[in-house]
Amino acid sequence: MYKVFVNDRAMILTNVKENSEEVKQYKLKKCDIAEVIKEASDLNGPPISLYHKNEEKLISKLKKKITPVYAGGGLVKNAKGEILFIFRNQKWDLPKGKTEKGEDIETTAIREVEEETGVLGLEITNTLPITYHVFRRNGAFKLKITHWFEMKTSHDAELIPQLEEDITKVEWKTLGDAKEALKNSYANIRLLFSEEFF
Repeated sequence: MYKVFVNDRAMILTNVKENSEEVKQYKLKKCDIAEVIKEASDLNGPPISLYHKNEEKLISKLKKKITPVYAGGGLVKNAKGEILFIFRNQKWDLPKGKTEKGEDIETTAIREVEEETGVLGLEITNTLPITYHVFRRNGAFKLKITHWFEMKTSHDAELIPQLEEDITKVEWKTLGDAKEALKNSYANIRLLFSEEFF
């Protein structure tokens, strides 16, 4: 099972047939994906589920219907255990961005964190869940597949928001402040934090 976010609402990608009348399920192979996405974006609509019998092919089937865009990002902690956040489009977020040609995903994640925040000396310490969300670019839906990594750094110099990417603030946040920031963040970002965090 996968959660694919349309705005802050999740479509469920599953190999389990839905028996509940409260959930609207579509066959992934046959559905008009643009119509399903529009329906999923209605905050008052029923939960949406996309079904395919083979769990291992769920993402590959979805990628045939929506062009994938690959990205890498980081949940970065400093020596004090504070977490690095960016502020963009009136929401707290974690730094991330698209891969460049020939770049592996770990390199993308480190480069994007550096570019968006000015933080250097990053070291990947763990992999985190991959997140999926749908966005619209030039009139077409795209599927952003973001590979996330836990990172650490001893960087204690000035933080530099990448203004050309509409990032207006970069801040280290204590655990308490991070919990508060996540209230004004995205559902797929909250997935990166363990339940114990809340």
